[in-house]
Amino acid sequence: MLKSRLWRTIAVAGVATLAVSACGEGGGGGNADGVLRLGTILPQTGSLAFLGPPEFAGVDLAIKEINEAGGVLGKDVEITHKDSSDTKTDIASQSADALIQDNTDAIIGAASSGVSFQFMEKLSKAEVVQISPANTSPDFTDDPAADFYYRTAPSDIIQGRVLSDTILNDGAAKVGIIALQDSYGVGLADEVEKNVEEAGGQVVAKEIYDPNASEFSAEIAKLKEGDPDAIAIISFEEFTKLAPSLDEAGLSAQETSWYLVDGNLSNYGSDLPEGLLEGAKGTKPAVDIDSDFQERLLEVDDKLKDFTYSAESYDATIIAALAAEAAGEDTPQAMQETMVDVTKGGEKCTDFASCKKLLEDDKDIDYDGMSGPIEWTKEGDISKGSIGVYEFDAKNEYEAVDFIEGEI
Repeated sequence: MLKSRLWRTIAVAGVATLAVSACGEGGGGGNADGVLRLGTILPQTGSLAFLGPPEFAGVDLAIKEINEAGGVLGKDVEITHKDSSDTKTDIASQSADALIQDNTDAIIGAASSGVSFQFMEKLSKAEVVQISPANTSPDFTDDPAADFYYRTAPSDIIQGRVLSDTILNDGAAKVGIIALQDSYGVGLADEVEKNVEEAGGQVVAKEIYDPNASEFSAEIAKLKEGDPDAIAIISFEEFTKLAPSLDEAGLSAQETSWYLVDGNLSNYGSDLPEGLLEGAKGTKPAVDIDSDFQERLLEVDDKLKDFTYSAESYDATIIAALAAEAAGEDTPQAMQETMVDVTKGGEKCTDFASCKKLLEDDKDIDYDGMSGPIEWTKEGDISKGSIGVYEFDAKNEYEAVDFIEGEI
């Protein structure tokens, strides 16, 4: 945690299940039985499994607090957790099928943009609400299959600008980019390249790699040819192979500054050679989470070591519940009508209980969550988002140095 919060503003273009869902008849998405049934499709396995614990904890904490406040429409909310794994498997699609079959009203997930694209159209056709706490690809905004899709993490339009500004403000003039080949990796790489060049910097190499590859020597050789001052590394768990290879090629974090992103920003500790990441920086969608929220999360999962996307997962769950409460009905179709409205334009409230009380008093509400003001656009994007900037120490662990707020 920061001892003091630093804010600047820019303008830019598994856990135990708390309750088991009841199975419904047929394969439609949700029904008006008065019980809000939520599901998760979040990483218990795969390349983003390290993001799973804080995301599940955020959801479970929200469910706990919703039900302690009397639930939705007078009944407890039910939650069923499913695995998303990663794009190398079909697990997420199978999870979506199971949740649709169980008449789930809304689904929290996935973490990976590429994984969400595996089942988003399926949920849209079944008319099941989807809220991702961690998808950042800009491609969701205009996707025709995103009718029931929302997200509580800011688009990489914001992260790309913050990351490029951080690199250039640190004094780099020549930037190399290495990114995994999927919608997240390519999308964020494109945003970084665009913003670096618009600000007067030079992208000397942009290498897109196959995340299933066993080694990255060809891509690293092309990066080295460009002689970059800094390298933006956009990856998932393959970073543990990529980082030592960059170091061995003479492109160390100390000689050529490294900049990580949300897909690989983790406390690596002894998983990497001591001091390998010292001085490297990284960005991820984040706010300065207060100690009270951390303590509440730890009551749900006392093994948590990281809180990445916990606030976004918590807010996604709270908003789904508020949408059903505002609609007076637990169906996805009714929730879709109120989903955006509960995040903007009404009386401010910051927790489920107080928001519910306002709704019971026939007031319009504007939920401001643990992850920020949210305020969804009609496309389901948050219009304002906070990006954390972090720096690694000699123990390969990172600490926040800044929080930068951006708008789209």
